[in-house]
Amino acid sequence: MILVDTNILLDIVQDDSNWADWSQQQLDAASLREPLCINPIIYAELSMAFARIEQLDAVLKEGGLLLEQLPPEALFLAGKAYLRHIQRKGSKTNVLPDFLIGAHAAVAGHTILTRDVGRYQSYFPKVSLITPK
Repeated sequence: MILVDTNILLDIVQDDSNWADWSQQQLDAASLREPLCINPIIYAELSMAFARIEQLDAVLKEGGLLLEQLPPEALFLAGKAYLRHIQRKGSKTNVLPDFLIGAHAAVAGHTILTRDVGRYQSYFPKVSLITPK
């Protein structure tokens, strides 16, 4: 299964002039290889682009994106990775969603389709990524 990061979906729904084409091409290609999914964190982030829940749900259904729940093991791993991040950076920053997404992929064995490489590579090096070259 391929976990689609929020930035990819926002590129498409907001028709980002720099990334919409690339993101759509990658999403289409990924959907031919494996099922696509998001998790509640991605759902919440993506909801900011929609006025109504029905609009968001329609886009997810049209795109064939499944909503997969976060297993407790992913939540635990996210907390540990975030703790390492705080220890390395010396302060708390507002990046916990990336750790929840990365941990979900790590525990479930998912690939992540994303444009944000850094944290995923640093804290979840075994997770396969689909990113811009």
